[in-house]
Amino acid sequence: MTMERSLLSLYSVLYRRGWIAILVLVSTIVGSAIYLIRTAPQYEVKARLILNDRQVGISELSRNLSEVSSYRAGESSPLATQSELIKSQRVLEPAINRINVTEIDPLAVPPSLQQVRKHLKIEIIPSTNILEVSYQNESEVLAIELLNSIAKSVVDESAQEIRQEARVVREFLEKEVPEKRQIVEQKAQSENEYRQTSGLIDVEQQTSQLVESLGNLEVQERTLVTDYEEQVARVEELRRLTGIDNPKSAYTGSRVGADQELQEIRGQLVKLEAELTLARARFTDQHPMVKSLLKQHQDLLELYQSKLSQLLPPGETLPREAITFDNLSSSLIADLITAQSQSAALENKLKTLRSERQKLADRLDQLPSKQQPLNSLVRQRQEAEETLKFLQENLEQARLAENQLLGNLRIIELANEETVNKTPSAKVVLVLATAFGIVIAISLVILLEVLDDKLHDDEDIENLLQLPILGMLPNLKDSVLNLAFLDKTQLAEPYRLLLKTLELRSLEPLNSIVISSAIASEGKSTVVAHLATVAALLGRRTLIIDANLRTPQQHLIWQQKMQPGLAEMLTSDRPLSTCVISTKIDNLDLLPCGELILPPAKLIKAAKFKPLLEEALQNYDFLIIDTPPISNCADVYDLSRNSNGLLLITRPGFTPKDRLFRSVSDLKNNGVPLIGIALNGIKLQSNLFILKSLQFGDQSQGGDRIAS
Repeated sequence: MTMERSLLSLYSVLYRRGWIAILVLVSTIVGSAIYLIRTAPQYEVKARLILNDRQVGISELSRNLSEVSSYRAGESSPLATQSELIKSQRVLEPAINRINVTEIDPLAVPPSLQQVRKHLKIEIIPSTNILEVSYQNESEVLAIELLNSIAKSVVDESAQEIRQEARVVREFLEKEVPEKRQIVEQKAQSENEYRQTSGLIDVEQQTSQLVESLGNLEVQERTLVTDYEEQVARVEELRRLTGIDNPKSAYTGSRVGADQELQEIRGQLVKLEAELTLARARFTDQHPMVKSLLKQHQDLLELYQSKLSQLLPPGETLPREAITFDNLSSSLIADLITAQSQSAALENKLKTLRSERQKLADRLDQLPSKQQPLNSLVRQRQEAEETLKFLQENLEQARLAENQLLGNLRIIELANEETVNKTPSAKVVLVLATAFGIVIAISLVILLEVLDDKLHDDEDIENLLQLPILGMLPNLKDSVLNLAFLDKTQLAEPYRLLLKTLELRSLEPLNSIVISSAIASEGKSTVVAHLATVAALLGRRTLIIDANLRTPQQHLIWQQKMQPGLAEMLTSDRPLSTCVISTKIDNLDLLPCGELILPPAKLIKAAKFKPLLEEALQNYDFLIIDTPPISNCADVYDLSRNSNGLLLITRPGFTPKDRLFRSVSDLKNNGVPLIGIALNGIKLQSNLFILKSLQFGDQSQGGDRIAS
């Protein structure tokens, strides 16, 4: 079955697009034939040149100029360069001027530079240094002579090019050598000036001396640090023993304590204080003896202070406890003063040493920054000297190379009659044209199918909508009903099969269906009229209800005048029998649309519509309701819920995929009972229509025919 459907789909595509494919193929073949008739024959001749891959010459420069180096991807190819050189005006013009066209072929027309360049082709033989040069012309003799002349001109041009390069090099070097010599002198002078300014004569020796001096200073610094720390420790110990923090006060106290008179006064004070202590132990402070001792103590103390003020510098005071009268204290104070003086001297010396060491370190750090410009100047001088030496050597080689006549191209095969090839070949052109036409035809068919947004067969529709195809109806374009279709099996049988399929697929007795389409002009009203006719002829009392309240068509199909109908029944109490029109088919009546007063949406939603259908079913066996297209209004949603379901009519090759898919999706989302789809507008001459019709007939309960 799958194979059968695939073949039918392929046949459908070929049926639709076959004429385009045939037209393209025939056009291509006819065009190639015209090309062969109108195109004059061309004679193609070939010659071969080889590019030497070994160096020749007596100097290195001449060998380099004639060298053919290997190249990598992305780099210029010597063979490609030679290929472009062959097409240049510098090569072609001498070659054309070298031959006499009239003597070679009196009927030949002298070619221009543009014509020769157009018909000249150069190919590189893979994995070799060989160039194959080909040329086309209407004259065989002229083609041979001109190509050989071009080959000789290329060889001559190659030799002249090498010599020209050597001359250009020589002229360039003759200008460059004096300039480079002057640059060398300038670089040497700049280096000497910088050495004198920076004082850098021998950088390594100066660095060594600075490092040695810096090391000696660091040794001296460590020794001084040790001595200083020892002296500081001694000072702290003497301060702890003497209890003196200020060496100046200690010195003053020691000098004052050495005064003899002050010592006597201090001794009297000590003796008097002892007597006062004993008297207070025995008497109170009001006792005459205690008062006398206090008076003596006060007078002696004032005398002591007076004498002390004479010994001290002006404005300076000294506590009694700071004055020393014994030799040990004086000795310790003297040691403290000496130790502190030595500590201060060591500290000053250490600062001086560290400052000197820092200066040496700074000088050492500055050497690299001073040396870097010197190194740059030295490097520039050396590079300039090397460049000058190189240019002088190449100048001598250029003079030698200019006097040699070398070439890296030579002819290995000239054009002759054996290499002539006539074009075009009729057989090749026709084969290529046929193949090209087939490819273009297939590509065009595929492109048209991809760009086509229409549905063409039942398989496309089923895959897109996931709904069954209930029938395939013939193309009936008459605007009025023609009963002659009943006499043609190909016209009437599809409608009988559709009616039978609707009856078999309905879960309930089939008494009413709604017929609509996604868009207008798909022929749904025509389908309604013909399906109703078939149903009536099969003995079923059938009523057509034209519910297309916007663009009614049934009264036109049945050639009836506009008269009261569905609209009047929904807006008044008009009975059904007064609005129904009898047709020329027995058992078939028509309820026309009528004249509209209210908006169509209000009529369809009126409460009288459902009772109207119930009344009609009491008088008829089968109701077929014609509605507007789904994309134009929502009437079909209300009408379908009061029937057995909706039959959707679509027209292959006419209905856009997106419109049909969106319409079906809206119906499913709104709960509208969808019975299936019928394809309308199938051409009678289509073999696909016949095969599909037989297929649908076989699916109807073993081919049960209702026509019998």
